[in-house]
Amino acid sequence: MPELPEVETVRSGLARWVVGRTIATVEVRHPRAVRRHPAGAQDFADVLAGRTITEARRRGKYLWLPLDSGDAVVGHLGMSGQLLVQPATAAEEKHLHIRFDFTDDGPQLRFVDQRTFGGLAVSPGGATLPAEIAHIALDPMDPAFVEADFVAALLRRRTAVKRALLDQTLISGVGNIYADEALWRAKLHGERPSDELTKPAASRLLGHVRDVLGEAIAVGGTTFDALYVNVNGESGYFDRSLNAYGREGEPCSRCGSPIRREQFMNRSSFSCPRCQPRPRTVGRA
Repeated sequence: MPELPEVETVRSGLARWVVGRTIATVEVRHPRAVRRHPAGAQDFADVLAGRTITEARRRGKYLWLPLDSGDAVVGHLGMSGQLLVQPATAAEEKHLHIRFDFTDDGPQLRFVDQRTFGGLAVSPGGATLPAEIAHIALDPMDPAFVEADFVAALLRRRTAVKRALLDQTLISGVGNIYADEALWRAKLHGERPSDELTKPAASRLLGHVRDVLGEAIAVGGTTFDALYVNVNGESGYFDRSLNAYGREGEPCSRCGSPIRREQFMNRSSFSCPRCQPRPRTVGRA
C-alpha cells in the first residue's frame, strides 16, 4: 500500500498539473471508485463540474484537492490506486474508473485502480481539512508536528513500537516498509514495548522515521511492482536503498547477518537478528 512518500509524490504531481484548472466534466466508470461519496456517482460528477482546483494537499496517506466552492475532493489510493495525468488522446487504461476533463482542453486526470480498494469522494466544506480525515494524526514531515507531544504519547502506549508507528491516530503516513526501515536504523526490534523506550531513544527513532521518509520522497517513493507510479506513470527508486524491508536472507549492510522475516499483523516484518535482537520480557532502549 502506498505510504507517505508515495502519496506525497502524487500530491506534488497534482500540484503541478491540476491546481488552478477548472473541471469541465467528470466521468465515473466504476461506482466502487466513489463508494465513499454517499450521494452516488452522478452527484459526484455534478458537484465537481465547473469547480476550480485551488490546492493539492495531503495528510498521512490521504490526499485532498480543495475547490473554489469550499468543498474538496478526498482521495485514498488503497492498494493499487493511481492518479494519472494523461493526454486526452492516450489509450484508456484497463482499470480506468474516473476521468476528469478540464475546460482548458489540457491533459486529463484519471483515477485508475486495479484492485478497487481506493477511491474518491467530495467532502462538503472540506477545503481546509475534510471531516472524513480529521481524526488522522499529523505526519512527521508536517511543520505543525510537535516532536515532544509524539514522544510523550509513544511512551504512554502499552504496545509494540512497530504497532505504534503504524497507528495513524498517533503518527500518520508510516506503513510497513518505512517502519521496518526506521527500526533498522534505530537498532530496535518492532516488538520492543513502546513504554519501555527512553525519551532519547524515542526521539532518535522519530529522527530515523523522518530521515527515511525524506530520502524516499526525494527519489519518488518505493515501487515494487507496476501498481505504484507517480502522476506521469513513473516508478520510484527507494527500493534500491532499502536495508531491511523485502531483503530476507540477504546480508545486513551494517553487520552482515542475514535479514530475517517474521509474521506481523498478517504481514511481514524484516529486521536484522544481530542489530535488532528480539526484546526480553523487561528492557529499556
